[in-house]
Amino acid sequence: MDTLSPTLLWVSVSMLILHFLTAPAESQLQSPSAHIFFPRGFTAAANLTVNGGSQVLSNGVLRLTNASLRALGHAFYSSPVRFKNSSGGSAASFSTAFAFSTVPQYPGLGGHGLAFTISRSSDLPRALPSQYLGLMNASDIGNFSNHIFAAEFDTVKDFEFGDIDDNHIGIDINSLVSNASVTAGYFADNSSTPRVIHLQSGEVIQAWVDYDSLRNQLDVRISESSVKPTRAILSFNVDLSEFFEETMFVGFSASTGLLASYHYIMGWSFSMNGEAKSLDLSSLPSTPGSVKTTHKGLILGVSVSASVMVVFFLAAIALYVIHRIMTADAIEAWELDVGPHRFPYKELKKATQGFREKELLGFGGFGRVYRGTLPNTNTQVAVKRVLSRSKQGLQKFVTEINIIGRLRHRNLVQLLGWCRRRNDLLLVYEFMSNGSLDKYLFDEPKRILRWEERFKIIKGVALVLLYLHEEGDQTVIHRDIKAANVLLDGGFNGKLGDFGLAKLYEHGADPSTTRVVGTLGYLAPELTKTGKPTASSDVFSFGALMLEVVCGRRPMEPKAMPEELMLVDWVWEKWVLGSILDVVDPRLGGQFDEAEAILLLKLGLICSNRMPDIRPPMRQLVQYLEGDLVLPDKVLPPEGNYDFKKGCSGSSGCDEGPGYVHSYQASSSYDKATMSSSIANDGDLDLEAGPYSPDSSSSDSR
Repeated sequence: MDTLSPTLLWVSVSMLILHFLTAPAESQLQSPSAHIFFPRGFTAAANLTVNGGSQVLSNGVLRLTNASLRALGHAFYSSPVRFKNSSGGSAASFSTAFAFSTVPQYPGLGGHGLAFTISRSSDLPRALPSQYLGLMNASDIGNFSNHIFAAEFDTVKDFEFGDIDDNHIGIDINSLVSNASVTAGYFADNSSTPRVIHLQSGEVIQAWVDYDSLRNQLDVRISESSVKPTRAILSFNVDLSEFFEETMFVGFSASTGLLASYHYIMGWSFSMNGEAKSLDLSSLPSTPGSVKTTHKGLILGVSVSASVMVVFFLAAIALYVIHRIMTADAIEAWELDVGPHRFPYKELKKATQGFREKELLGFGGFGRVYRGTLPNTNTQVAVKRVLSRSKQGLQKFVTEINIIGRLRHRNLVQLLGWCRRRNDLLLVYEFMSNGSLDKYLFDEPKRILRWEERFKIIKGVALVLLYLHEEGDQTVIHRDIKAANVLLDGGFNGKLGDFGLAKLYEHGADPSTTRVVGTLGYLAPELTKTGKPTASSDVFSFGALMLEVVCGRRPMEPKAMPEELMLVDWVWEKWVLGSILDVVDPRLGGQFDEAEAILLLKLGLICSNRMPDIRPPMRQLVQYLEGDLVLPDKVLPPEGNYDFKKGCSGSSGCDEGPGYVHSYQASSSYDKATMSSSIANDGDLDLEAGPYSPDSSSSDSR
C-alpha cells in the first residue's frame, strides 16, 4: 500500500490539473441561477457585445439606434446563458426587468421599435432593419432553425406581419408575426381597463418579462414607475423548451426605417430561476437631451441672473412675435390635426437647392416634384410643391396629409412630412429612385419592363388597394389609380401614391356625393351618374391599369385607329376573335408567361364591367393573382355572343343580363375631340356637368 501511495497521489494531482485546464471554457457559461444586474446604467467596460449602431454613451445609457435611417443595433450580454441542462431537456424559468425610452426623431413619428431578445447568436449577421427589428430577414421569417425569442415593443403598424396598431407589445418566436400582442399599457390597482402607455413618448418605461417553466406561461408587464404591476398586460402559454438550445445569448435589438427613433436602455436586470430585481427609475442615467439636476449652485445662479436676463428675453419674444406676424400665415384649424412631421421651409429649400430646375423630377396638374437631400441626415426625398393658387390645391394638400399620413403599407409611397409657408404648400415623400410606372410603359421608355416585374407591380398595387378598402381603420377610396401614380423603388416594386383626390369613409358607410374627378379612361361609368366614389369604382380603374401594363398602351389612345381608341374595346375584340395574346406589349419580344398574361387580361376585362356589382372586390382579385383561387374559364361571355359596343350580352339586348365591358365611347357624352384634348393634358378631369350635376346637398370633401 505504501509503495502505491505516490502513484495514486500523482494521478489525483494530474486529474485536478486537467480539471483546471478545462474549467475556463465551462466557466463562460452562466449557471441556471445566473444573474445580470446593471441598476444604474452601463459602462464602456460593461460585459456587453454591441454591433450595428449600438453604443454605450458616456453617461451610462445604452443607445441601440440613433437618427440614422434603415439602421439596426444589437447589444447582448457577452457570455452565453444556460437555459437547458441538455438538448432534450426542459427550458428553465427566467425573468428580466429593463428600463427603456424611445425618442422619435420627429414628435409622434418614428420607428420601428426595440425587442428584448434571446438568440443562439449575439450578432445576427443576416438580420435587416425597418420592420424586421434587426432580428431576421425576409427569407427566414418563421424558420424553426432561427431559435429566436423576442418581446417586441413596436411603434409601427406593419401590414406584412399583421400588427394590431403602431403602439403594441408582441411575443415573437422564430417570426415577426407575433404569437400574441396587445396595445402597450398596464393595469392600475384593481382596474379591469388598461391604461395606454405611448411607447414613443420619450418617457422612461420599465418592462418586465417573466417565464414560468412549470406553468409554461410567459408574462409581460410595463409601467412608467419603479413598481411592478400586479397583473400582466400580456400573457401567453407556451413551452419554450422546443425553441431554446442549451445555451443562448440574452440582450436587445432595435431598428429604424424611413423614419428614425433613438432607442435607449437605461438599466437592466436578468435572472435565471428567480425573479429579476426591479429597477429604481430615479437612480438611472438620463436620456440625452433631458434635464435632471439637483445642483443648488446652478439653481442659485439661474435665479440671480434671471432678473438681468428677463429684459432681454422679453425683448427677444417681442421681436419674434412681430417677425411672425409680418412674415407667416396664421395657423388654421386643420394644421392642428395633422399627424406627419412639419418640416422647416428653409430645410426643404436647402434640400432641393432652392427648388432648382435641375432637381425637377416631374410635374402635373397640381404642382411640381423635386428631388431633395435632407441636410441633417443625407436622406433622399421627393418634395411635391403643390400649386396653391386655388382652393382646390389647398384641399388636395390637406387631404393628402390627413389620409396618407396615417397609412402604413409596403406598397404605399410613404409621406414623411409637410410644410406650409405663405402660399407654398410642400409635401415630403420617400424617394422612389425609378420614377413612375408610366415612364416605362409608353412612348420611348427608359428600359423595357420585364414580364416578371410587371406582374409583381400589379400584385403590389392589388395588395395595397385591399389594405385601403378593407384592412385599415376606415375605407379609403383612392379615386385616381393610374400608371402615373404608381411609383417604382430601386427593386422595381410598385407603390401607390398621390392621395390628393382620395375619400375616407367608415366601413359600411354610404359614400357621399361629390364632384366627378379623375382621369379619362380610368373613370368608372357610374360616377358620371351618381357622383359616389366606391371601392368598385377603384376596381374599375385597377382594371384599366392591368390592361395598360400588359399591353403597354394607355386606356385611350388619341392617335390610334378608331377601332383601337379605347383599349378595353380593342382587348375585348381580340378576345372574341380568339387572338387575345396579340394585345401583349410587342416590346417584350414574346418573353412573357402566357397563363399570367391571359389571367391579367381576363381580370382587366371583368374589372372594366360597366355594372359595379359584377366587378370582383379587391380581396377576390388578390386571391386570383396569388393563385389561391382559380379563375373560371367561362368567366367571360362566349365569343360571338357579346356586343362590346353596346355593352350587353345576348341577342335580345340588355334585357338578358348585364354587359361585361364598358365602352367609354358608348356611354359618355364626350366626343373623340374632347377625349383627345383631355389625354393631351394628362387626362385629368373635374366634371360639374353632364349626366351628374352637383346639387345643393352635394359635398366635395376631397
